[in-house]
Amino acid sequence: MADNFNFELVSPERLLLSEQVTEVVLPATEGEMTVMANHAPTMTTIKPGIVSVRNAAGTKKDYVVFGGFADILPTGCTLLAESAIAVQDIAKDELQRRIDAARKEMEDAEHHEHKSKLEHFIMELTHLRGVVQQD
Repeated sequence: MADNFNFELVSPERLLLSEQVTEVVLPATEGEMTVMANHAPTMTTIKPGIVSVRNAAGTKKDYVVFGGFADILPTGCTLLAESAIAVQDIAKDELQRRIDAARKEMEDAEHHEHKSKLEHFIMELTHLRGVVQQD
């Protein structure tokens, strides 16, 4: 049986989750990563994606995050999300609205680097929209 550790998912609006869990799967910028108790200390940036949390009772909950960073310690993990919502609570058109807003921002962007980051962000949101609509 896996050891438990404390996990907190925080967005600017509120604390979405704070509980004992056995594992958390994060959409880290460098690739998906699974966090468990006694994980090596790590800080990582988070890209738009699904955070899957398995609590101490074995129940799995999924959250959509739109970027942020995670602070991982052997005793716990805190994910500070730019924005986050439970998958079951996301409005069907929310991801499309965010994609459209990023496209509009890209039209007005003057610097190539900014346009490139927005293109990557749109790609991630488009992939995320496909994943959320399949569930």
